[in-house]
Amino acid sequence: MGMQFLHRIIDQVPNISMINKIEVLRFNSPNEETHQTLVEFVNECSVFKLNDSIVDLTISICKANRIKLPDAIIAATALAANLTLLTRNTADFKAINNLKTCNPWEMSDASIEV
Repeated sequence: MGMQFLHRIIDQVPNISMINKIEVLRFNSPNEETHQTLVEFVNECSVFKLNDSIVDLTISICKANRIKLPDAIIAATALAANLTLLTRNTADFKAINNLKTCNPWEMSDASIEV
């Protein structure tokens, strides 16, 4: 079900940061099927590794905003790659200049391009 939802809003390979990969896979899944689905999702993603550009942007974001370090890295990754950040928690990112965010849970079916 989760992958079907993603296919409705993402028309290419999903991009995630190393932080997203850690966040998705760090918890014990309730069962092997769920764990395997998460592993397959991450394996299908393009995972952005930390580089100097992302590190420098993260430092700037942290100096300018009250934000948790993992969120700053995720935001910096999106900015460095000129990507829109999909998140339920847009409020934590609203003060970051030039960061495009989208809450897919607030999207209507009419606004989803397939």
